[in-house]
Amino acid sequence: MIRLLAFLLLLPAFAHASEEVVAGLSHSEISITANFDGSDILIYGAVKREEPIPGGPPLEVIVTVEGPSTPIMVRRKSRTFGIWVNTAGVEVDRAPSFYAVATTGPLNEILSQTEDLRQKISVPQMIRSVGAPQEIADSPAFTEALIRIREGNGLYSLKEGSVALEEATLFRTDIDLPANLVEGNYLTRIFLLRDKLVIAKHEAFIDVRKVGLERWLYDLANGQPMIYGILALVLAALAGWLASTAFRLLRNG
Repeated sequence: MIRLLAFLLLLPAFAHASEEVVAGLSHSEISITANFDGSDILIYGAVKREEPIPGGPPLEVIVTVEGPSTPIMVRRKSRTFGIWVNTAGVEVDRAPSFYAVATTGPLNEILSQTEDLRQKISVPQMIRSVGAPQEIADSPAFTEALIRIREGNGLYSLKEGSVALEEATLFRTDIDLPANLVEGNYLTRIFLLRDKLVIAKHEAFIDVRKVGLERWLYDLANGQPMIYGILALVLAALAGWLASTAFRLLRNG
């Protein structure tokens, strides 16, 4: 009897396991050039099944794109003696440089909190902050401020309903990549969900690299900062001389 009950409880899981993600990206690499002003990628795919579409809760899809994560210090400014100064700070241990979430519906209606905690899908779950100073009682406010600032800069986004799903099989979405991307491997994750639970998952990487003049300036600034500084001064002086000469010629007719 116990074995029969266990088998019946596992039946939904077996049914869900029959659905897999087959996906593709319009770009597997992004080149950041001197005139790079942003880009977008098309993420598309299909649901592979060995059986007819299961009944019950509808299929939902969530797509995330995550940039490299680094620690970051978040500081609070306060007005002291008439001037604004940094008075408190909390170090966030892990925060992605870029994070975008696209879904087929409202996130809280298609994803359970437990699954969000396990898979780390929503933006707050991607931010990890531990060990805040004891004198700071409202450390979550620092994390919220970081999310708010990066949302304003286009680095964090949640676009509910932006994943188009056709016949519970074909899906696609576009993810905007802003101009201020950092280099690194960007992880793309695709989740299939039923009844707020993840039933299948697919991962792929997008390589984001500086190339051309942008690459050369970056390497020069980080590898030989003295030469980079001298070159910057020379270019600034040359630009000033050219502007002065042009203005004098225009004034003299």
